[in-house]
Amino acid sequence: MSEELIAFTSNYADNSTEAGFQFTFFCDTCREGYKSRFAPASTYNKGRFFKGLGDVLNVVSQVTGANLGGLQSGAEAVHQRFAGMSPEWHAEHDKAFETAQAEAKGHFRRCPRCNKWHCPSCWNEQSGLCTTDAPRENVEVAAARSQKMVQDIAAAAAGTEVFKGKIDERQTLCPQCGKPAGSGKFCPACGAPQTMPKCPACGEQNQAGSRFCSGCGGKL
Repeated sequence: MSEELIAFTSNYADNSTEAGFQFTFFCDTCREGYKSRFAPASTYNKGRFFKGLGDVLNVVSQVTGANLGGLQSGAEAVHQRFAGMSPEWHAEHDKAFETAQAEAKGHFRRCPRCNKWHCPSCWNEQSGLCTTDAPRENVEVAAARSQKMVQDIAAAAAGTEVFKGKIDERQTLCPQCGKPAGSGKFCPACGAPQTMPKCPACGEQNQAGSRFCSGCGGKL
């Protein structure tokens, strides 16, 4: 297996079963995956016939591995998952793995700057680099414009004078009919005026029907 192939297959998942072979390869940036086409195992029925024998051999393998005290190599650890499979199955597995890699490579691009593999969403076709090393110009412009707009909105809000209740107040309920008064100057139900009367002495606004000012106590 070449070094280039190893670099590509360092980020994948083996989804194979005794029935067949399938692999998922992942983008090094967004972790989105591409799953290869399922390749059925020609030894599946034969493998099921010898499954009982394979289970026994698997138990023996696990006991032997335990006695080795953790001296298994990385390759042995990988193959331990499929320890019960026949040699024919493993030969098909290795061939299917090479085929799946060749299939998946067409869906990824290797960045010459970071040497990582990227899916089309993380690849900048114009620069020939990944979007981490060469972000798309239109995306960055749109992001910068949006960020500036948010900053301008915040600055405008910070410079706006806070409302202090200096405009005319309105009744919540009409003092004549008791129905919602709305935002107009007259009740939409009975037509009674909704402006709160001002005290002629101090200018304080009072509830409709008040006889004395709530600000100075003067007679309205």
